[in-house]
Amino acid sequence: MKDLLLLLFVAAAFATGNHAATQTTAFRLTNRTMQTIDGFGASDAWSMWQIGTCEDSLQTKVADWLFSTETFEDGSPRGIGLSIWRFNAGAGSATQGESAQINPDTRTEFYAHQEGQRRFLHLARERGVPTFLAFYNSPPIHLTQNGLATNTGRDGTLNLRPDAYDDFAAYIADMLQTAEREDSIHFDYVCPVNEPDGHWNWQGPKQEGSPATNREVARLAREMDREFTHRGITTKILVNESSDLRCMLATHHTDWQRGNEIQCFWNPDSADTYVGNLKHIAPLLAGHSYWTNTPVLTPEHPDYETKGLYGYRQQLKKAFDHVDAGFWMTELCIMSNDEEIHGGGGFDFSMEVALYVARVMHYDLTVANARSWQWWRAAGGDYKDGLIRFYPERERPASPRGMRRGAIQHNRVRDSKLMWTLGQFSRFVRPGAVRLEMEGNMQLSGLMLSAYRNTDGTTAIVAINYSKEDRHIRINGTKKKSANAYRTSDIEDENLKHNGSVRLRNVELPARSVTTLCF
Repeated sequence: MKDLLLLLFVAAAFATGNHAATQTTAFRLTNRTMQTIDGFGASDAWSMWQIGTCEDSLQTKVADWLFSTETFEDGSPRGIGLSIWRFNAGAGSATQGESAQINPDTRTEFYAHQEGQRRFLHLARERGVPTFLAFYNSPPIHLTQNGLATNTGRDGTLNLRPDAYDDFAAYIADMLQTAEREDSIHFDYVCPVNEPDGHWNWQGPKQEGSPATNREVARLAREMDREFTHRGITTKILVNESSDLRCMLATHHTDWQRGNEIQCFWNPDSADTYVGNLKHIAPLLAGHSYWTNTPVLTPEHPDYETKGLYGYRQQLKKAFDHVDAGFWMTELCIMSNDEEIHGGGGFDFSMEVALYVARVMHYDLTVANARSWQWWRAAGGDYKDGLIRFYPERERPASPRGMRRGAIQHNRVRDSKLMWTLGQFSRFVRPGAVRLEMEGNMQLSGLMLSAYRNTDGTTAIVAINYSKEDRHIRINGTKKKSANAYRTSDIEDENLKHNGSVRLRNVELPARSVTTLCF
């Protein structure tokens, strides 16, 4: 009798557990259209000058990972299909050697000597990348006030000689035309200033950079507009690549001269800084999602609508609703305040960082209505700033130019769950896609879903399961019964893996995974 009771108890417990595991959470796909997506990308900063001079096989591996839209025989993507490539245009600090007051690996050449980076422009174009963006951290060293590409010893104004605004505009135009003439690369966008409002340290030795006031940014944009018009250049000017979303909304760790950027650049009443009437200005304002990714507040929190991961982006969305410009998120990596994943130190190959970033992407896209989302470095070192971990072993022969370039040998690269998780969006949400609003409880369930309709009529739903439990979802609102599923998880070989066709009325989302449903 006892054995029978024990058997019945175990059977009941198993049935209960199985029922709990198969409970489904319903979401509804609507036809309400939101923002148009311009693309997903990453930058070539600080690593591609090295990888672009490595053996062809390594370059091919990296280029396929980043740019390819081809698939293997099992249907799994060969790469993540980035659609925007962000080019770090050089200020020439590498020519100064140690006197540049900048860390060796972060110095840049002038365009003529950026062979490795230019190689990856070609590799990106060969694999169908449609959009190229060039950005400057500093004006070229021969035009700066202190003769450096870093702001050492200066105040918070643009490190550009007051008489050299037209010269900087001409320098940028020369670079764009050289790229067209010598590399057959057309840059769709160029940003002349990067994080001009930043509270990070522009003082060397660190990296190239310069602060700038809103009036200085607007003056430079006007000079560039005149120069581009004169030369017939069609590249669009992108401002302002803000260092912090809060600088776009108000003043943050700075003064009135750098802040309130949405209103300053896009409200016609801001006569000194308005750029919306320029022929070559892109109808966009670019910013970086650093420092605003925590805390993750609950709807019951009194600051939920104004602070934290949701609140800052909700404010951003409301502010952009009142101007004739869209929002591009053009840079993010892990920083010291990202304590949930132990800060930026040390590269992490696991889903821990990948899911954390996927959550930021979800909020940037669905709350702030970002039209583009771009990671910082395509490849990096022992820090959480690269999609790919690059391991160089360099010899440093004496150089007649005093540069830090050396012969690159025995290089290795390794992919990451972060790279493939970015691919859950970039590979299946293509330029021109329109985001469709999804209905469902995403605040308390650990599930985050966003949907996109591509120009070819296909639909992609990116489903993030942030929880530590397997979940099941049902997609309502479509006549489709099934979809192709692609998944990235902590399983070693499950990197954007094609998991076949799944029924939309009961989709399994394994714990700590990202799945894209395509139909």
